[in-house]
Amino acid sequence: MQNRFLLGAVIGLIAGIILAFAYAYNAAPGLMIVEDESQYGYAETIERIETAAEAEGWAVPTKHDLSGTVGEHGYDVAPVTVLELCQPDHAGNLLSEEDNYLVTSMMPCRVSVYERADGTVIVSRMNTSLVARVFGGSIAEIMAEATEDNERILESVLQ
Repeated sequence: MQNRFLLGAVIGLIAGIILAFAYAYNAAPGLMIVEDESQYGYAETIERIETAAEAEGWAVPTKHDLSGTVGEHGYDVAPVTVLELCQPDHAGNLLSEEDNYLVTSMMPCRVSVYERADGTVIVSRMNTSLVARVFGGSIAEIMAEATEDNERILESVLQ
């Protein structure tokens, strides 16, 4: 009787672990990327994000017109622009510790604006508050502050 109970417990534990991993695998994309609808058209959304970023003390050093870039190679895609947002104080604080350099591939913060086939304009970005928690320490602290700033910038266009 005791052996059956132990066997049932082990099978239940293994099944639970498998189900938890399956759930996490399926849920991960929705957790890692945040998408919201803009209340404005494509070009106006980009303009308003740039204006709000500058008002918050952020720079927009680069805009990547992905639809234009891939269009030059023969692909016809809907409008997509990626804005790089940089806040020098956050960047400087993050880069003041060499151990933090591992997150430089996520710098500067990127926000994507794209238009769906139905005309809906979407603002997409990485869920940096979730990602920040994984790192802990000063990375988590600085990324959390940057995320708050980014969300405040994006409030000007989101529904």
